[in-house]
Amino acid sequence: MTVKRKTIWEGIGILGLALLMYGIVKSFSEKTIPVRDYAAIEASGVLNVVTEYNSVGYYVSGDSIAGIQYDLCRYIEKRSGLQVHITLENSLEAGIQKLKDNTYDVIALNIPITIESKKELAFTIPITQNKQVLVQRKPAEGEAVPLIRNQMDLANKTILVPKDSPGILRLQNLSEEIAEPIYIQEVDDYTQEQILYMVAYGQNKYAVVDKEIALKNAPLFPEIDIQTDISFTQLQAWAVRKNAPVLLDSLNVWMADYKK
Repeated sequence: MTVKRKTIWEGIGILGLALLMYGIVKSFSEKTIPVRDYAAIEASGVLNVVTEYNSVGYYVSGDSIAGIQYDLCRYIEKRSGLQVHITLENSLEAGIQKLKDNTYDVIALNIPITIESKKELAFTIPITQNKQVLVQRKPAEGEAVPLIRNQMDLANKTILVPKDSPGILRLQNLSEEIAEPIYIQEVDDYTQEQILYMVAYGQNKYAVVDKEIALKNAPLFPEIDIQTDISFTQLQAWAVRKNAPVLLDSLNVWMADYKK
């Protein structure tokens, strides 16, 4: 009888210890990240922005920096009185993760506004309208390989895209629509321009990039074709955390003024 009572109390003690440890571990795992909305940003005096290096948004021209994302950041800096600190990042996924942990406050990229992307990001007013296009090499003289003009002809083709590119979802949907596989090859740490260059230099047959970037680079590479659309026209915008509504409202006001 004594032995049984001791065993019961030991069991209760072990259970209590287990519950206590579970509570401690759970509290650490659910540790909330402080909200960094406009008030906290204004108090710090710094707005942390991430963008990508490319010939449209942010690039070096001579001895200065240019690009629509850079120009808009400089306008916001002047308009808000905040110091805008710009970081370059090729990975959209890394940018989103660092946005969520408060490393960045704004993703200054032309991100397509979709139902899926709105689940984890809050978008500013649209900056532009854009679409994805297929980049392919024009046939050399004497070659009989036709250019792809019908999206159904992408069946069983391998398409190069940057890792986490918005074009991935479109290609997956397109594969479903045509009921044939489209093989998506994601490339780490490569920008859309860099994969366009890979097609131009003959390292890959096909890539998908934003039309705006394709148009900017096409005159430099007459051997590529960018006339085949992959997606419909989409609205694109910057993104912020979903728990930063005041920052979002402020950005919308500044962007509206800039667009005027």
